[in-house]
Amino acid sequence: MTTVDSFGSKGVLDVNGAEYEIFRLNKVEGAQNLPYSLKILLENLLRTEDGANVTKKQIETLAQWDPQDDPRHEIQFTPARVLMQDFTGVPCVVDLATMREAIADLGGDAKRVNPLAPAELVIDHSVQIDSFGNPDAIERNMEIEYERNGERYQFLRWGQTAFDNFKVVPPGQGIVHQVNIEYLARTVMTREVDGVLRAYPDSCVGTDSHTTMVNGLGVLGWGVGGIEAEAAMLGQPVSMLIPRVVGFKLTGSIPSGATATDVVLTITEMLRQHGVVGKFVEFYGEGVASVPLANRATIGNMSPEFGSTAAIFPIDQVTLDYLRLTGRTEENIALVEAYTKEQGLWHDPANEAQYSEYLELDLSTVVPSISGPKRPQDRIVLSDAKEQFRKDIHNYATESDDAGVGRPSHTVDVKMEDGREFELDHGAVSIASITSCTNTSNPSVMMAAAVLARNAVDKGLSSKPWVKTSVAPGSRVVTEYYEKSGLIPYLEQLGFNIVGYGCTTCIGNSGPLESEISQAIQENDLSVTSVLSGNRNFEGRINPDVKMNYLASPPLVVAYALAGSMDFDFDNDVLGQDQDGNDVYLKDIWPDPTEVQQIIDDSIDTEMFHTEYSTIFDGDQRWQSIDTPTGDVFDWNDESTYVRKPPYFEGMKETPDPVQDISGARVLLKLGDSVTTDHISPAGAFKSDTPAGRYLTEHGVARKDFNSYGSRRGNHEVMIRGTFANIRIKNQLLDGVEGGFTRDFTQEGGPQAYVYDAAMNYADQNTPLVVLGGKEYGTGSSRDWAAKGTALLGVRAVISESFERIHRSNLIGMGVLPLQFPQGESANSLGLDGTETFDISGITELNEGTTPATVHVTATHPEGKVTEFDADVRIDTPGEADYYRNGGILQYVLRQIASSEKN
Repeated sequence: MTTVDSFGSKGVLDVNGAEYEIFRLNKVEGAQNLPYSLKILLENLLRTEDGANVTKKQIETLAQWDPQDDPRHEIQFTPARVLMQDFTGVPCVVDLATMREAIADLGGDAKRVNPLAPAELVIDHSVQIDSFGNPDAIERNMEIEYERNGERYQFLRWGQTAFDNFKVVPPGQGIVHQVNIEYLARTVMTREVDGVLRAYPDSCVGTDSHTTMVNGLGVLGWGVGGIEAEAAMLGQPVSMLIPRVVGFKLTGSIPSGATATDVVLTITEMLRQHGVVGKFVEFYGEGVASVPLANRATIGNMSPEFGSTAAIFPIDQVTLDYLRLTGRTEENIALVEAYTKEQGLWHDPANEAQYSEYLELDLSTVVPSISGPKRPQDRIVLSDAKEQFRKDIHNYATESDDAGVGRPSHTVDVKMEDGREFELDHGAVSIASITSCTNTSNPSVMMAAAVLARNAVDKGLSSKPWVKTSVAPGSRVVTEYYEKSGLIPYLEQLGFNIVGYGCTTCIGNSGPLESEISQAIQENDLSVTSVLSGNRNFEGRINPDVKMNYLASPPLVVAYALAGSMDFDFDNDVLGQDQDGNDVYLKDIWPDPTEVQQIIDDSIDTEMFHTEYSTIFDGDQRWQSIDTPTGDVFDWNDESTYVRKPPYFEGMKETPDPVQDISGARVLLKLGDSVTTDHISPAGAFKSDTPAGRYLTEHGVARKDFNSYGSRRGNHEVMIRGTFANIRIKNQLLDGVEGGFTRDFTQEGGPQAYVYDAAMNYADQNTPLVVLGGKEYGTGSSRDWAAKGTALLGVRAVISESFERIHRSNLIGMGVLPLQFPQGESANSLGLDGTETFDISGITELNEGTTPATVHVTATHPEGKVTEFDADVRIDTPGEADYYRNGGILQYVLRQIASSEKN
């Protein structure tokens, strides 16, 4: 690509005698007034200006940004690198492998399909907690992980050798976002271009929505669907509108009783209430300097939970100190400081940028909190938790309150094979898991959990016998500092043994509950709870037996394991008695923050990071002994139930057919508000009587080897059958039914059927499908299979009241049209019950190179009533229109590569 440099911004930066080519922002009028995040975008445009994709006009528009403007100006952002985890990364590599064959079919060279930007994949989503509460748990879980996932890991090892610019971090090394901030993130990138060493801001897109954790390091990055990530890997810029930027001022400091988790739950609640979907959030002010890097990363991590695209902290001395602690070279640290100061990217609290909207939090007002029972933004002050549980339990349990305990009660006696005997009731904490990237490498909360465990053991307390306890650190460094502090034995005494280094409970890999407990829950329809230090607590996500899920800080996870129930008031209820018979309350064992900080200072050093990351790509003996295929094109195994060639490019022509209007479509599902990508494409376990279970059984897979939907994302046959199959999804075509069911109108009377089975019947009749949704359709993870599965089921359009950013984009990327009901209207207000047939006209305008603002929808009820309305077309950029016209983003990219070869 030839850089135009209309502004003469290209220059040289000397850092201690080393020269770097840079593109100076001060050459563009207005740049100095921009927020930090938009300055990074501006440099990106200066560096990639080519007169075609990126123009002088785009650069001037961004430099003259009006904070009060609604997003309407399109720019092309070229991320410096792409980050993947294995659940979403496997289908990415599957698609790249398939594209290599497809381009050969179009007469091109298979080797042309390669990541052009550095792409790194961390295998962290596949470990499940099968073994727990014992010293051998981590070793046993890793053994099972390799047994379950051998085919996938073999495929990823092939990808590492077949593709240039692609690296894989093997299992057992840490969680992708923590590995990113501790090792992979460059903060300031360097790359040789035309024989000159160029320096520019690190930026990334990732196939996990929590890519935003790296925002805490001053790196602009966010989650995209796998299909967008593949395009970015192949050199396609990310088409985006210049966003509004919310300035979030921080003052004060966290009080001694609160944690970083409490801060992030407070911020999540504030920003969800304010409304930041599609916006950048940028933290500024005097209070920023007092926020440790680990806390910044914790806040940045939760960006998807409050809905923003990014939630970024600027670079300052705290950033440099963290880079030094984690083992970055002095040369790199010097470059980061010099470059950011030269470019006006260094945080100066006295020099306040202009923002579109403003919020402020005095950190000293934060109080201990949890969040639940099904959304991260539903914060509950800890002192109100018992009372709130007693209100919420009525939504999950049917018994009346006549048991004399002030809430529904249904006690069940459980006898375990090992001799344990106890009673279970609604609200019992069945899982207490220190898990997920959000908190599990933040030393302040991880060490606080360990100190609380020590204090509890010293008082003679123990975890309740029905609680499945676990610790899954985000980084191997955590284990090192735990061991150095001498606190591991106390955690283990309470059952909090390390079970693996991966996402585990937060992604739905909590593993099964003990069989006797599971049986008691199912037979008595108990509404039990989980408490986890993660970022996601959606319905049906954590464990099939658990209805109510709560987010909490790591020390509170331990505290809830001691309490054993959500029906517990930590201010007034007793955790147990000490050796002298005195009552013990939470306040008696709560860690002293001064002591916690002292232990951190004494236990963490740079050498730990050097030790753990020096061999990060090597893996253990299991990884190294995998038999790895060779060759530029993957040799697909027709018998594989993990990795199969998908059908996206079958019958693809060099030029796309014109897009068509939709006629005679049926409603596959009618859904309510806040339907998540987890509802659409669950990641967890599934049963043998589901379409996915039937498929695997028919292919000779035993029930115990089903693994999870997430682990089988390389097999489209499993994933289509798992689409809209979450056990908690509620399809309003059916009354009082949960799970992946719908009405099949190909049959007389429209009987109940599995969604997959009905969709296949519609396909046999060439009947197109639509989905009706409510507000915030597609919230949650950047899950490409939520869009891929939707498309492969035959859904041509989704009509909802509003969309979450990533899923809307992914639908377009798979050739599915996102439409919105007229402002203030919904399926219910229009009287639609889902039994209608739908005709959608006006789509063909896209063939003329324009995008219609609306299309006309006609819904005809079987009794003859006709409902008509104009739906807003949510194709927001010209680039998205190109993707839709091509039938999807992958088809567009493939045609671009094939065309460039011929020219």
